[in-house]
Amino acid sequence: MTWSAPWVSALILAAFMSLGVTVAPLAAQDHPRLNGKAAPATAEHAPPANKSTVPPNPLPPPAITEHTLQLPNFTLHFKAKAGAIKLSNAETGAPLADISYVAFLRDDTDPAKRPVTFAFNGGPGAGSAWLDLGAIGPWRLPLIGAGRTPSADPATVPNVDTWLDFTDLVFIDPPGTGYSRMLSKNDAVRKQFYSVKGDIDTLAIVIRKWLTENKRLESPKFIVGESYGGFRAPKLAYQLEDNEGIGIKGLVMISPVLDFAWFDGDNNPLSYATRLPSFAAAARDLTGPDPRQQLADVEAYASGPYIVDLLRGERDPAALARVSEKVAKFTGLDPALVRRLGGRIDLSTFARERERAKGRVSSFYDALMTGYDPFPYSARSEYSDPVLDALKTPLASAMANITATKLNWFVNARYEILNENINKEWQWGGRHPAEAMTDLRRILALDPHLHVLIAHGVTDEVTPYFASKMLIDQIPPMGDPDRLKLAVYGGGHMFYALDQSRAALHKDALQVIEGK
Repeated sequence: MTWSAPWVSALILAAFMSLGVTVAPLAAQDHPRLNGKAAPATAEHAPPANKSTVPPNPLPPPAITEHTLQLPNFTLHFKAKAGAIKLSNAETGAPLADISYVAFLRDDTDPAKRPVTFAFNGGPGAGSAWLDLGAIGPWRLPLIGAGRTPSADPATVPNVDTWLDFTDLVFIDPPGTGYSRMLSKNDAVRKQFYSVKGDIDTLAIVIRKWLTENKRLESPKFIVGESYGGFRAPKLAYQLEDNEGIGIKGLVMISPVLDFAWFDGDNNPLSYATRLPSFAAAARDLTGPDPRQQLADVEAYASGPYIVDLLRGERDPAALARVSEKVAKFTGLDPALVRRLGGRIDLSTFARERERAKGRVSSFYDALMTGYDPFPYSARSEYSDPVLDALKTPLASAMANITATKLNWFVNARYEILNENINKEWQWGGRHPAEAMTDLRRILALDPHLHVLIAHGVTDEVTPYFASKMLIDQIPPMGDPDRLKLAVYGGGHMFYALDQSRAALHKDALQVIEGK
């Protein structure tokens, strides 16, 4: 999961700011370094002479537990390991961060042949509980119906769609998320961790260290990431292959952004064209296993006549009339409102105007999910997102409970399900919007056996599926074009909340990991 702004994604807003910051990479070794030099030591974490250091507030030692999961068609026996990977300064040994993880490992198969999948969420600033308890871990928190409220019961149920039947799972929380914590108080270290490049360097080191410590270097390796985690996935695969000596066999990118430039601002026609099919899907109340088949007319218009007329501009009355008529028809919004906006519908307008007469607002993350508007008669309204803000509380409670009770790894701190400070501090590096397309092209070109699944929910407005569809079309086949697949399911950003969509993702991910 993802981004935490009730009005507009803080991540998208931050991505489009020209920060002008140059981020120095971490050294690709066990202990990250800054600019190729040791991070400055402070009195707090300079090692005393001839004494072992005790980091401030370190995480507990790993805990290993055994579990049996009774599912409808089979029984899973597995081990769970909860712990942390310690990152220290390469030269001084000063502690930098403890990176927490939870691993689920089948103990009835050959580890060398058993696939292992590393899972991340996004934000930046989101903990891995969204994927763990929402989609692919052995236990699941129901996320729809009565479960979609902050006061919902955080009790979990066995996940019939867990990926543990075909791959071991390692959920990793980047610094400042989950139970991971920054041990260094140095500002340069903090900026390094909270940057596009430093984040990838860090996660690559953590994966390599986990594989080495757990003797899994021979295992087939995969990455799954959601939202900004999906953006991370190809960058991380390239970093692992290029600098860490770790090959990745496949990626599953859930609700990702491939290129932030495609979401940039009011002056970019693509930002309107890529969201129109998702708006139409909500207007048509589409769900089910293959909702795209009912959007062929909208996709054809959005990728052709709509873009052409948007490029003709606001000085062309005929173009304005055409787009206003078509967009009103596809979205179901008031034609007079659409005409006033020149056929250019932003997220906030669609979220508030669809059911304004009922005093309700829809979620950016799933336009079919609505909640009450606390200020229904105001021109503007500040409201919590009916999906994101409703789900984060029960997910955090459920993850804290499972970690302490089922996994016997007690941490005397709150589980950071969505750390907004990280989002605000994120260093994007340079004046150009961040993109992962270059890394995706490189890894596909280098390894003809690599398989990639890009999965979206049809009514997600934050990372609309049609943006990924149009970007995938820009990538040459490079052998078998089916190695790069787009799947669109019913639901929104967290489409796995729906039983049918979660089961479909399970099936498609199995094909990626089996190389099919």
